[in-house]
Amino acid sequence: MKIAVITGASSGLGKEYSFAVSRLRPDIDEIWLIARRKEKLEEVASNLSKKVRILSLDITDNGAMEEYKNLLKAENAEISLLINNAGFGKLGYFYEILTEDNTGMVRLNCEALTVMTSISLPFMRENSEIINTCSIASFAPNSRMAVYSSTKAFVMSFSRALRDELKERKINVLAVCPGPMETEFLGVAGIGKGDSKTFDMLPRDNAQRVAEHSLKASRQKKAVFCDHFFYKFYRVVSKILPTSLVMKMAKT
Repeated sequence: MKIAVITGASSGLGKEYSFAVSRLRPDIDEIWLIARRKEKLEEVASNLSKKVRILSLDITDNGAMEEYKNLLKAENAEISLLINNAGFGKLGYFYEILTEDNTGMVRLNCEALTVMTSISLPFMRENSEIINTCSIASFAPNSRMAVYSSTKAFVMSFSRALRDELKERKINVLAVCPGPMETEFLGVAGIGKGDSKTFDMLPRDNAQRVAEHSLKASRQKKAVFCDHFFYKFYRVVSKILPTSLVMKMAKT
């Protein structure tokens, strides 16, 4: 039985990944939805055409991760697709953001993603896929999003390096780099209209489109995916121009 594991599946991009996998991946027999909010997961599951397993887990908790590991062993699971989507950000100067939020971003965006991948890999076979939700914030350091952009730089670096390591096993790793989307992320981050001129000006990505197109990119063994032309262009520019200049251009 081939399964897809999706973290942060209760809303936003994670929810759209759940729908997209159900529609576009006939090879997947069962979808494991992971998030803390059980009622939200049940709502997502009710709209899926495939068999679903709901795992109401806090993936930053060691006990929850041990539970996940034991379940994989008990089910003798074969993970065909792992989507590390859980994450959050906060807008504000580093010294103004609560310590628990700054460290929480590191724990969820970096540590939990690493733990999920480490636990899942032994259950992945040839032609399996890992999709890591990264961000355009990974392209350059961002003032007023110092920790968030740093965590996403980690996700990008980790994804590229792991992809190279896993080539012999024929497991692809894709870093998905969306721009702002109209999801719960913006509210949690404290980003409303007028809070950031840059965010107010940036074109919005569509979460459904990002999910669907990145799944196709993953199947095509791509390393990095940006959906919007503007962000593809920004990625190229960020590699060419000095970092200090890119930071001024992208200042939030």
